[in-house]
Amino acid sequence: MTDHAQLIQACARGDTASLRSIMEAEGGRMLGVAKRMLRRVDLAEDAVQDSFVIIWQRAGQFDQTRGAAKGWLYTILRNRCLTMLRNNIWEIPTETEIMERLQDSDIIAEAYDRLDSSSDLRRCLDGLDDTKRSAVLLAYVLGYSHGEIAGRVQAPLGSIKAWVRRGLAQLRACLS
Repeated sequence: MTDHAQLIQACARGDTASLRSIMEAEGGRMLGVAKRMLRRVDLAEDAVQDSFVIIWQRAGQFDQTRGAAKGWLYTILRNRCLTMLRNNIWEIPTETEIMERLQDSDIIAEAYDRLDSSSDLRRCLDGLDDTKRSAVLLAYVLGYSHGEIAGRVQAPLGSIKAWVRRGLAQLRACLS
């Protein structure tokens, strides 16, 4: 049985292994809660990621006498989800934004198509899911920053950073 209170207190002392233990013990359930609240997997993943950052930053504020550790974790997640819902982070794009996105997608599709079908890079890019491949290509073909990509595809900045980071890690592993 996981002692969440001890793990949170260890996080407050800077023990990253404790945060990893909390993630392993509760990450799946937290993702399920976030999916139910936000009704979108990408937003739920962002909410969970943001929640773990907040847990790490505020672990020193946890007071065992005020409530259960597990409740504290899920309160942070719930508040993050509610903030995301309240801020309407998935607004409807304007016609200009749609046209810019179409132009961007045409450019990255053309760059992708120009790769030799038997090249290692093409094979590794094919192994990425669409979101990661698009994020990586927008960053490296068009030179967009994470913030610019987030604005272009109307996705949270944390998601974009994660997609690019994970996509590059998969490419690195595939190409080595």
